[in-house]
Parts: sequence; structure tokens; C-alpha cells
Amino acid sequence: MIDSSFLYLCSEWAIRLSMLLYVPQRRSAAASRTWLLFIFLLPWPGLVIYALVGRIRVPAFRRKLQDQAAEQIEKAQAQIGTQIVAQTELPPQLQIIPQQVERLGMFGPFAGNAFEFIRDYEGSIDRLIQDIDTATKQVHLLTYIYRTDRTGRGVTDAIKRAAKRGVICRLLLDAVGSRVALRQFGPELRDTGAEVRSMLPVGLFRRKGERFDLRNHRKIAVIDGTIGYVGSQNIADPNFVKNYLNEELVARVTGPVVSQLQATFLGDHYLETEKVLDRDELFPDLKPTGNSVAQLLPSGPGYGQENGRELIISMLYEARRRVVITTPYFIPDEPFLNAICAAGRRQNVRVHLVVSKHANQLISQLAQRSYYDDLLEAGIQIHLYRPHFLHAKLLTIDDDIALTGSTNMDIRSFALNAEINVLIYDRQVVEHLKEVQDDYFRNSDLLTLADWRKRSALQKVVQNTARLMDSFL
Repeated sequence: MIDSSFLYLCSEWAIRLSMLLYVPQRRSAAASRTWLLFIFLLPWPGLVIYALVGRIRVPAFRRKLQDQAAEQIEKAQAQIGTQIVAQTELPPQLQIIPQQVERLGMFGPFAGNAFEFIRDYEGSIDRLIQDIDTATKQVHLLTYIYRTDRTGRGVTDAIKRAAKRGVICRLLLDAVGSRVALRQFGPELRDTGAEVRSMLPVGLFRRKGERFDLRNHRKIAVIDGTIGYVGSQNIADPNFVKNYLNEELVARVTGPVVSQLQATFLGDHYLETEKVLDRDELFPDLKPTGNSVAQLLPSGPGYGQENGRELIISMLYEARRRVVITTPYFIPDEPFLNAICAAGRRQNVRVHLVVSKHANQLISQLAQRSYYDDLLEAGIQIHLYRPHFLHAKLLTIDDDIALTGSTNMDIRSFALNAEINVLIYDRQVVEHLKEVQDDYFRNSDLLTLADWRKRSALQKVVQNTARLMDSFL
């Protein structure tokens, strides 16, 4: 009789060899190494975890809905009309960017927009509540985290007031990030007539359940189809992660590009409800309110292979003078790392990376720090922000383009999450955001290569080990 331990050993080697053939298919070498190392060390647990989350698979029903949602967005765009700008005033090497954004995310550049950038955490919530309180037609809110704290209660009460006076209120809340609020606030909001939907519900035995790691990370609010909010801030108190006070950046926008935020919301609404809403009521004629040209880029598994990452890499290669990236999480894949280091080595290009000195996720912070050697050697200036956990997401290229929204500069945001970003082609806006960035610089410690190399051998080992887990973060 064959010994059971021998059969188990054979099964482990069968897993190792078969996964050696399967894992590298359509996957980067770095990600393949991470998974294969895990599977070779722990074949059976590795096989089970890989089966659950190893491949970014969007279920067939979700892909079909995504295609149908894209059709709804196209119809909405046709209804929006003639606001698309044929030419943006960009340097020659950057003129391809608006076309690439439209190809990757369906939205063209719209003229006549005005942006107000809000850094005050409570001030942005207060401004949102004020706009909800003046709404007369619709309030649309989509967010990843909606907490049952003071901030969540304030927004909930404002939505209830709006619903009671006859305003149509629709909320899309991520099933994981807003789990408690869906259970506690959902019933009272529905009692006032508001529609509350759970996005990407999970569950092993749930019909059409989703993977827990594929999340809708967008933050969008649209009031009456005329006022929009997009940025990094969730509906939560600033200290919703204990010991880490969040600092955010939110853009309040008016003008024609608000219709793109509305269309994105409707696309996600269709994904969860399969209902087509009456577009005549949702897309008012939006007159110019400012001088900014802007366009939206939704990203996520449903939009193709990491379209947000593809765009940012293109912008990094086209930068000629200045790149500033502000992000709470920086865990690049190899092409992204190559692009930012190439920009840092390019003559006359100054590249700045602003990240928090304090992080709210230990493993992510350790993995992030493992890239500092490469970045510093490429001449990139790393600013460690002191006052708070800087959760803002902001990228500027030269004097010409600003990008802000919900995307982190990490593999999770690029490959797994549904995200939303707005690109702004306006030198005055970029100049204003430089003042924000300069304030970040003043409140940061500048990391030098000499100081960084003084860290202990143990720190290097721990950071490099965490880096091996980049495909899981």
C-alpha cells in the first residue's frame, strides 16, 4: 500500500509544477515570482488562495453588465451634446494625453469648468451638506467608506431632509467599506424615500457574489446634475483609523464636466440595479462656469487592463520639467517604477514624491519603503509628510496637467479597484495646486540617499520581504 505521506508529497509537487506553467501566463515576472514563491513554500494553501484571488476575473454576468453600463454612458454622452473640446492648449508632447484618456475611459475633454479645491476635512463635509440642503431635484452619492460616526450621521441627516422635501436621493455604498452603514443607516434612509444600494456584495454562497478584494473605491457626489464632488475623502470622521488623522483633497466642480460625473454614477447604478434611469431629468443644460478644460477617467477591471496606470505611465514619459506625485500608498509595478525613475533621470526634470511619514498600514508602508533606494538613486525627491496621514491623491505634470481623484499609486488601485479621476488642463489650476504642493513640501522631511542608506540590515530585510508581497497588497 502506498503511504499517505508519499501521496501528499506527490500532490504538492504536482501543484508546484502545474502552477509553474499556469501562473506566469499573462502576468508580470514580478507578480509571478511572488505567487510561485508562496505556492512552492505552501502548495495546498497557496493553491486555495490563488484560486480565490490569484487572477483578476470579472464574472461573465458582471462583464455583460459593464458592457451595458458603457452603452448607457455612451447614450448619456450623446445627450450631453456639444461641449467636447476639439483641441486643448497643451505642449506638443502632451497633446496625445486627452485623446488617450478618451480612448481609455470614454469621456472627451469638456470646456467651461470651475474647480474649488478643499483641504479642510470638516469644511468639505460641511460644504457637501450645504449643497445637499439646497438640492431641488437629485442627490447622488457614491463612496467606498461610509461610517456611522458624526460625519456619517451629518450626511445621513442631510439626505433624509432632502428626501423628505421630495428630492430624489440615490446612494451607492461599497459592500465592504460601508458594511456597517448599510446595515444601520440603510433602513432609516429608505424609510424617508432614499434609494440605498450595496455595491459589489460579497459572500461565498451569495448568488452573483463578488470577490472581497474587488472593490468600488470611487468617491463621487452629484447635486442636481450641476454640482459635483470628486477626490480622496470618504464619508467618515478624520480619525476613523485610530491614531491616524486623515488629511484629504476634494475638488468641488461646476460646469459641463459634472455631466461626466453624473454619467459615471449612472453607469455604476446600472451595474447594481440593471435599471435605466430617465436621462432627461439627470442632464440639465450646463453652462460654462469657468475657464478650465477637464475630463474624467473612470478606471477598474471593467475598463480594460489597468487603464489608469497606463495613462499615468504615459504622462511620466512625456514630462519635461516637473512631476509631483502625492499619494498615501506607493507600491509600483515594474513598468511604473521604470517610468518614474526614467523621469527622474531625465535632464531638467524635477520629480517629487510626497508620502506620509506615518502610515496606517504596516505591511504596505514596509513594501513602499523598499522602493526608496531605486527612487533616490534616480534623483527623485521623497518628501515625508509629518502633520497627518496624507490621504490626498494628486499628480501634476509640468505646468499643464493636474490629476486628482481616488486612485492610489499602487497595484491594488490600478488592478483591482474601481476608481475615478479628473484631469484638468489649465495652467492657472496647476499653479494653484503648486501652492498646495509647496505647503506639503514645507511640512515634510526631505529624505536623502545618504540618510536612507544608514538604516539597519534588519530594516532592509523586513522591507524587502514585504516587497515580495506586492501582489497581495
